[in-house]
Amino acid sequence: MANVVVVGAQWGDEGKGKIVDWLSERADIVARFQGGHNAGHTLVIDGVVYKLSLLPSGIVRGGKLSVIGNGVVLDPWHLIMEIHKLRAQGVEITPDNLMVAENTPLILSLHGELDRARENQNSVAKIGTTGRGIGPAYEDKVGRRSIRVADLADEATLDLRIGRLLTHHNALRAGLGLEPVDADGLKATLMEIAPKVLPYAKPVWKVLHEARRAGKRILFEGAQGALLDVDFGTYPFVTSSNTLAGMAATGTGLGPTAIDFVLGIVKAYTTRVGEGPFPAELFDTDGDRLGERGHEFGTVTGRKRRCGWFDAVLVRQTCATSGVSGIALTKLDVLDGFKTLKICVGYELDGARLDYLPTAANHQARCTPVYEELEGWSETTAGARSWADLPGAAIKYVRRIEELIQCPVALLSTSPERDDTILVTDPFAD
Repeated sequence: MANVVVVGAQWGDEGKGKIVDWLSERADIVARFQGGHNAGHTLVIDGVVYKLSLLPSGIVRGGKLSVIGNGVVLDPWHLIMEIHKLRAQGVEITPDNLMVAENTPLILSLHGELDRARENQNSVAKIGTTGRGIGPAYEDKVGRRSIRVADLADEATLDLRIGRLLTHHNALRAGLGLEPVDADGLKATLMEIAPKVLPYAKPVWKVLHEARRAGKRILFEGAQGALLDVDFGTYPFVTSSNTLAGMAATGTGLGPTAIDFVLGIVKAYTTRVGEGPFPAELFDTDGDRLGERGHEFGTVTGRKRRCGWFDAVLVRQTCATSGVSGIALTKLDVLDGFKTLKICVGYELDGARLDYLPTAANHQARCTPVYEELEGWSETTAGARSWADLPGAAIKYVRRIEELIQCPVALLSTSPERDDTILVTDPFAD
């Protein structure tokens, strides 16, 4: 059976939640493989709105196993809060349909405090983090001082982990003017949350390996977008993990041969939240109109998103770095009514024409967009479920995007409702 990875191919907020939900109906397992609770997504199912930021999208579908992989950094308190919130909406969540990898590193309150303290003191070049401790938790992971889910079950090991962690953090906190963390107090809070989290802890790599051998379909769900990848994004204005499709393997414990199809989620225009370069950003009424019609505010933070025309250069680049098989184009209906549309087809830098975004930060900041204009359409695309429902100009727009990004459209989304989707290529086809 085919296994599918879903990744955002821009700066996030591309509509992954709806697409993953749409695909999850045909999957047996939905596995989250990176990020934390900083990147939210909204699902609309039969008129009911579900807002998720940590749990996999498949959790709202009965009969599916949802998995949080080791590539995620887990705030255990947020996990329990999100479980309770969804249960209040009638969603059944038990250790039978939710598993957390035993080797998943934890986000603690000290991570959030450090995150916010550093961001507040960095007045020269703010990164634009959500302040939820994602970055510091990943730092501790690679620094080999994380407390992981399995450690909650062993008090002796937990004592060792806390000692190593606080040797590092209390020195940092002193330099930032923060009070030291009390080891006994931290241990008490962890021992309190442990019995609520441990029932979900499993050797996820083994569960997924056995599921694959049994012919189960696995849907791998990423958070954020490819342009926030710590290696290939607009560094340093990125997240602290790898957001590309390759992370699906290492973030769950399955090898790369388990991946059969990579679906890149792409918005029909471009947005980003926070600081950093954005060559095609608009500061005019068109940009305001995109933001208003697209309801461009962060699910988790509520921050207004920066908006711009579709940037084919960036999407072509991210399709290459994630090995995208096909894209799911979302929010086409937001463009309804524009007389003229523009697509960024290249950049100019110091008089030279570029067909990719350079790596150097000063070059990125100086890139200016080269646009191609296309005719807009006055008819609505909202709710379209077949090509025949689309205006001719809208079809031309989609086809031009395919040409420019050198990747075909597999799915076309025309509203937040899951059934308002045009299927071109089935990612789960064997």
